[in-house]
Amino acid sequence: MLLKTSADGSLRALRTLRQVVLASLCVCISFSAAASPAQEEDSAMENIVTEKKAEESHRQDSADLLIFILLLTLTILTIWLFKHRRFRFLHETGLAMIYGLIVGVILRYVVQVPRDASVVSTSCFVNASPATLLVNVSGKFYEYTLKGEISAGEVNDVKDNEMLRKVTFDPEVFFNILLPPIIFHAGYSLKRRHFFRNMGSILAYAFVGTVISCFIIGLLMYGCVKLMKHLGQLRGDFFFTDCLFFGAIVSATDPVTVLAIFHELQVDVDLYALLFGESVLNDAVAVVLSSSIVAYQPQGDNSHTFEVMAMLKSFGMFLGVFSGSFSLGVATGIVTFNKVLNGDPYVTKFTKLRDFQLLETALFFLMSWSTFLLAEACGFTGVVAVLFCGITQAHYTFNNLSPESQDRTKQLFELLNFLAENFIFSYMGLTLFTFQNHIFNPMFIVGAFLAVFLGRAANIYPLSFLLNLGRRNKIRSNFQHMMMFAGLRGAMTFALSIRDTATYARQMMFSTNLLVVFFTVWVCGGGTTQMLSCQRIRYMSFADGIERRSTKQESAWLFRLWYNFDHNYLKPILTHSGPPLTTTLPPCCHPLARFLTSPQAFENECQLKDDDSDLILTDGDISLTYGDITVSTDATGAHTSGGGGPAADDLDGELAYGDHELVMRGTRLVLPMDDSEPSFTGHLRM
Repeated sequence: MLLKTSADGSLRALRTLRQVVLASLCVCISFSAAASPAQEEDSAMENIVTEKKAEESHRQDSADLLIFILLLTLTILTIWLFKHRRFRFLHETGLAMIYGLIVGVILRYVVQVPRDASVVSTSCFVNASPATLLVNVSGKFYEYTLKGEISAGEVNDVKDNEMLRKVTFDPEVFFNILLPPIIFHAGYSLKRRHFFRNMGSILAYAFVGTVISCFIIGLLMYGCVKLMKHLGQLRGDFFFTDCLFFGAIVSATDPVTVLAIFHELQVDVDLYALLFGESVLNDAVAVVLSSSIVAYQPQGDNSHTFEVMAMLKSFGMFLGVFSGSFSLGVATGIVTFNKVLNGDPYVTKFTKLRDFQLLETALFFLMSWSTFLLAEACGFTGVVAVLFCGITQAHYTFNNLSPESQDRTKQLFELLNFLAENFIFSYMGLTLFTFQNHIFNPMFIVGAFLAVFLGRAANIYPLSFLLNLGRRNKIRSNFQHMMMFAGLRGAMTFALSIRDTATYARQMMFSTNLLVVFFTVWVCGGGTTQMLSCQRIRYMSFADGIERRSTKQESAWLFRLWYNFDHNYLKPILTHSGPPLTTTLPPCCHPLARFLTSPQAFENECQLKDDDSDLILTDGDISLTYGDITVSTDATGAHTSGGGGPAADDLDGELAYGDHELVMRGTRLVLPMDDSEPSFTGHLRM
């Protein structure tokens, strides 16, 4: 057991000693000796030495943090160079991993910072490893905290390199600090138009596909573990639940590299939506699924046998945790922020936060982050809660923010996502050499790669076949091959792996997952452009005329019901958008409707434009009239024009080119195709 030392004053230690003992958190070892002037002088010198050590430790910690800052700086500069030269064979996350590997090699084999461990005693035997240890030396108390366990053969190597241990972060740092902005940004920046257009398929891939992948990988790895045990290559316990846990955490996809290239090349929006939507939701499913597997506890002495009731209990925990986290995230996004920030008359007179944009942005940021911590404190999953909190706030709260806060929140979370993601990937490269308990088993690694490949295939191809039976817009075979190829592993797999590395099985999983992430990011991510060309997937603009407009028949019937309810009732209550409730509720409810509808909603009634209104065409067609020219577009996408000869033909041609841009009698009308607030711009064509 390796102990980290920090000296406290005797008065403070004596006051806390009684509480520590009562809490059974420490073991006291007392050494009594008579005080003397010489000992007092030694004590003064010891205090001086302790202060010097604290100062040296402070400088060392600053140097460690500087290493990561320099890593991010170098990554950003290289990204700029790649974008300037239009290099697409390596993404920024792959660059961060390479730089992390280089720094890890330097710290491991070049830089040597000796540890002050000149006195190592192994003769103190206790029954358990206490979290806190108080040592009484000549009347002075010292507090020690548990750092971790080391094997007996590594006792002599404790003082080899202190920096390797200092650059190893607490796993909770990733979950509580680095993951929340990444997950929140995914929900806050979600393109709802394309997401809801493919909502059924995304849910199928994220929920059913992740579970299928988990069990396929788990079963294959269990067979691999049995073979390893038969061949004598397994040096510790590795149970079936461990294999399922490995399947759950490695099923979390993170195609950030592929999506970045898709966005730059402007690949088909449906393919982008399917990959992005699956990756966002399946991270949440993988987290809850791994927690449910860990909670599997059959009755009896053997906790690794199969039991139906224990399995049903884990399944119930999966549903309960996911639904609870989902409800908490949505409720927090709706109630907390909109009742405070929406500027309703019965709230504004107390807050008026819109008048103080800095405070508005700060509160929005803190409450968004607190959603993650609140869910974790309540026993739910913060990843699910903060994801749906971000989606809810993008749909409701964003419309209530002042224009300055809208820009600030978008830029703030985009910046935090960029820094956190690159930090995690650079740390991945660093841990390949700085982590002290790696276990690399060639047979397990080869089995893991095969299992991951087969698990991804069992997810994509059978589900795509079933989904195409009911989809009007089929998922083509080349799209399926691209989704299969784009199943990269990333930040979530790493964070779930490093969270617990106490056992032999978990250490082997962590080491193997690092290699899986490296391979998928470098090989699959780097080969995205070539794969797109090989599959003959066209590059197109998100705003060009090739993008089709969703119609009533193409939208999911469940979403149509939700859209009508949301547009007519929820948005008028929670935002300044949507029709006033006086137009949707019966006359007998008009007093309540006027109370719940903000004055801004009445003012904006004539200029409302719902962000999601282009998802559903309620009347089945569109008619645009200008002077003696009328252009109609029906639900099938066909359009007709009437009136004035050549002018009508010209307008018809413009509409055929793209539904986002119409040119009528010298005036160009640009219809927005993104999810932002509408802004119609007109300028004269000379």
